[in-house]
Amino acid sequence: MKNSFMILVLSLLFVSCKQEIKPADIAKLNGYWEITKVVDKGEEKDYGMNESFDFFEIKKNKGIRKKVMPQFDGTFLTSDSFENVSVRFADGKTFLDYKTDYAKWSEELISLSDEELVVKNAENKEYHYKKAGPINLGNDGKKVK
Repeated sequence: MKNSFMILVLSLLFVSCKQEIKPADIAKLNGYWEITKVVDKGEEKDYGMNESFDFFEIKKNKGIRKKVMPQFDGTFLTSDSFENVSVRFADGKTFLDYKTDYAKWSEELISLSDEELVVKNAENKEYHYKKAGPINLGNDGKKVK
């Protein structure tokens, strides 16, 4: 009986620790995000330096996500392709709904702060990101925007 009570208390503790994402938090999504790891069935795959970042630009719960490639001079190389993104709040959860001409899918927004983003896809894979900025290896003393 004592063990059952302890399990119940720990379960409630873990459930209550989940971050509640509010509409005002969505502005934190805007910017460049670099993937750090993927968690799949308890196994973690860490990422080192990435060739591409995800760029989000969302206003009033609608916007785009685009893959960009950081350059040595602090700029980003982009293409014309992007995904339309809309933010949806349902059943106490927050979802990012993506749409292209070819597909539609959703990811659950698990955690969002100024420096960290965690999303979970339909296969229960968690993608962990850190906020990224321009990389300037030119060392020319110029400030990068």
